[in-house]
Amino acid sequence: MAKKKTITKIDIISFFMDFVLEHNENPKSVYAFSKTNNFEESKFYEYFSSFEALKKGVFEAFFSHSIDLLDKNQDYANFDNRNKLLSFYYTFFEILTANRSYVIYALNQNKKNLKSLKTLTGLRHHFSKYISSLNIETLDLKNDKLGKIKDKTIEETSWIQLLLTLNFWINDTSSSFEKTDIFIEKSINTSFDVMHVAPLKSVIDFGKFMFKEKFQNH
Repeated sequence: MAKKKTITKIDIISFFMDFVLEHNENPKSVYAFSKTNNFEESKFYEYFSSFEALKKGVFEAFFSHSIDLLDKNQDYANFDNRNKLLSFYYTFFEILTANRSYVIYALNQNKKNLKSLKTLTGLRHHFSKYISSLNIETLDLKNDKLGKIKDKTIEETSWIQLLLTLNFWINDTSSSFEKTDIFIEKSINTSFDVMHVAPLKSVIDFGKFMFKEKFQNH
C-alpha cells in the first residue's frame, strides 16, 4: 500500500490521540506508529523530535485552534481585555471538553501538580505571550523596573489561574460543565477587579462560590 503523502501536523496529533486512547499507552516507537498509520517516518520528524514533543504539541494545538476561532470572530477584536480573556477561556475549554478523554489521560499522571507537568510547557509559553499581548492595564507604578516585575507577575498569576481552572474542570461533575463556566466568569472578573482595585463585591462573591464548592458539596 502506498504511503500517505499529505500528512499534516494535525493529522499526526490526531493519530497519536486516537492511539493512546485505544491502547492506554504511547506507541512503542515512531517507526511502528508511522507504519500503523501508513505514512513515512520522516514525516513525523518534520514536526516533532519525539513523542514527548508531540505531547506538548497537542496542547499547543488546542491553544492555536482557540486563537484561530477567536480571530475569525469579528466582534472579538473590539472587546476590552477582560472580555477577550473571558472569550479565550470559554473557547479553550470548549475545545478541551471536545477532547476531554485525551486531556484527562494526558494530565492524570500528575494532576495534583499541574504546574510542574512538562506536557504543558508549550501551552504556558503561548499563553504567556497571549497575556502579554493583551497589555492588561493595572495600577501605574511610576517605575520601569517595577513595571517589568508587574508584567511578569501578571503572566505568572494568569498561568496559575489557568491551571486552577483546568483542575476545577477536571473535577467538575456538573452537566455541560456549567460550574466551570461559573468559575471562569467569577475568577476572571475577580482578577481584573483586584488589579484595578475595584469593588470588593466580586472578590467576596468568588470567595463564597469557592467555599460552597469546597465544603458544602463534600
